[in-house]
Amino acid sequence: MHGQFTSLVVCAGGGGLALGLEQAGFLPRLLLDNRSDACATLRLNRPAWDVRQEDLLDFDPVEEQQVYDIDLLAAGLPRLKATAAVARTRDASVELELVRATTLLMHGVQPRAVLIDNVPDLVTSDAYAPIRAEVETELKHLGYSFRWLVVNAADFGVPQDRKHGVLVACKDRQLDTFELPDYLSDMRMTVGYALVESMAARGWSGAQNWASQADALAPTLVGGSWERGGADLGPTGSKRAWARIGVDGATVADAVPGPDFVWDPSLGRSSMVKLTVDQAAILQGFPTDWRFAGKKTSRYRQVGNAMPPPLARALGLAVAELLQ
Repeated sequence: MHGQFTSLVVCAGGGGLALGLEQAGFLPRLLLDNRSDACATLRLNRPAWDVRQEDLLDFDPVEEQQVYDIDLLAAGLPRLKATAAVARTRDASVELELVRATTLLMHGVQPRAVLIDNVPDLVTSDAYAPIRAEVETELKHLGYSFRWLVVNAADFGVPQDRKHGVLVACKDRQLDTFELPDYLSDMRMTVGYALVESMAARGWSGAQNWASQADALAPTLVGGSWERGGADLGPTGSKRAWARIGVDGATVADAVPGPDFVWDPSLGRSSMVKLTVDQAAILQGFPTDWRFAGKKTSRYRQVGNAMPPPLARALGLAVAELLQ
């Protein structure tokens, strides 16, 4: 199925969405992101991709007519805030404006299908009912049928409890039969299984012992704000979940444990394992040869904010089935 369809990927970030869609047969004609490190990551891994550093709010498809009538417009939009303050019909946040901008972009591009990724609250929360109504009005006006979905990456082989709110829309097709492909395994992958090889890479003899007790899904990796703070594995609740499997969630390490590391969580954070950016990428479902550009915090942000490629692939395959 490789290369059968065309796509435009906006807010492409570190490439999780674009990579998964590529695996499902969607080759991008253009990728857009407003961050230099994300664009560098995309170019580093796929030199042939046409990557532009540009804000979605400034993008005019009239100047990029190669994206007209593409098969799929895909948007990995910045996460909306889970707050009742968004109940106002016209919220001022940039995140909501990007949802609107993606919908309006459909007028110019006229894609056959649309995929928008965000938080589950975009699909389920009353606070976001006004923006859902806005989007639906535009979709109906343009002749698209649509479905709102909440999907968990853990159901597609990602070792993480990670729910995404997704909008799928398609022109000239009804979505009554839209179904994601079944993941092949009945067992969800655990943190220990996913990371045991990398934990032992520098000769740490305790890697297998640690991995055998890390027999759970990871909590949701959170990229955090680009404007403040360093890299950590998420809010307080997530850090507690990491601590239960002996991981210090308050930081991101530069290297995996060495041969002299003694793992004993009862002694506190200094005796817990710390994950590296590369290990976070494994938990996000990236292949180990996918590299991230920038300094550690920027690299971790790209990982934590990405759609896991296996989930993007599953969604892409389902959309491709609609377009056949």
